[in-house]
Amino acid sequence: MATTAARPVGPFPRPRPRVARAPETPEVRGHAEHLTGWRDLLREHFVALDVHAEGDAPFDGAVRSSLVGHLAVATVDSTGQECVRTPGLARHDPDDYLQVGLMAKGEAVVRQDGREALLGPGAYTIYETGRPFAWRFRGDWRMLVFTWPRDLVGIDQDTSRGATARALGGDRLGAIVGRTLADVVAAPPELSPAGGARLATELAELLGTVAGEALHGDRLAGPRGVAELRARVEAYVAEHLEDPDLGPETIARAQFVSTRQLHRAFAEVSTTVGRLVRRRRLEHGQRELTDPRLADLSVTDIALRCGFGDLAAFSRAFKETFHEPPSTFRLRHRP
Repeated sequence: MATTAARPVGPFPRPRPRVARAPETPEVRGHAEHLTGWRDLLREHFVALDVHAEGDAPFDGAVRSSLVGHLAVATVDSTGQECVRTPGLARHDPDDYLQVGLMAKGEAVVRQDGREALLGPGAYTIYETGRPFAWRFRGDWRMLVFTWPRDLVGIDQDTSRGATARALGGDRLGAIVGRTLADVVAAPPELSPAGGARLATELAELLGTVAGEALHGDRLAGPRGVAELRARVEAYVAEHLEDPDLGPETIARAQFVSTRQLHRAFAEVSTTVGRLVRRRRLEHGQRELTDPRLADLSVTDIALRCGFGDLAAFSRAFKETFHEPPSTFRLRHRP
């Protein structure tokens, strides 16, 4: 592998002696003509990936990277291949990043979080390095890659999990943000450190807006969308039962819908969000009260673990629903 430069511009703190910085430019360049060197180059600029070339065609790849604050921007050119972030690679890497891949030439298929999207020129997608993902490229291609340290991005985990491996950029807002991202790569602005950090943060916020609007549109698309919204709420409630603030307002924010839309979705099945949360908390309480591994916990501890503010509220709701106090239920089911 031939390279030019002595220090990487990617967001990684690890030293990478094979990539050197040319004194006259802040851009870092790398080139590889063999698959082994290409894997090294991708690891140096991005994260470790399992790469397989397409057929027996001659291989070639190049990366150009620079920094805008804490955002690493890169142009990647190569030939047909599949790049896989395996569960093992994701698990053993201590650093997590949120990345955006914007196709400038060619086509690619990206997979993550159970979804798959085909991207052509101008389309882009979000993916996260802390979870497995895969890219498949056919023929010659060019992709612009944007890398933020995950903890410096204000996009919450629920939004990013819902937005990964979706084709973005097809609507007016998405196209505007896509062109802005491409311009940053084509001509990175010369900014002070503070200015670069602000721009990096603002670009991430724009991306979050695009992702949120895309999810919002998906979730309101007819009866099927309403049913899917209810399923997502069920899953969200199950994951956040211990949160005492769990309620219609927090759930609506997490799902990018209004509280009115949320209530309407559950009115269709003759219930309310509040009843759903209460019922799931009480069912969780039943399971915890009968779990022998939690025998040392008091009923008060279990009430708090189920999101109730105090024992009195838990006992009252439990008795109203199951017709006996939680302490009696526990004694009756003790092995």
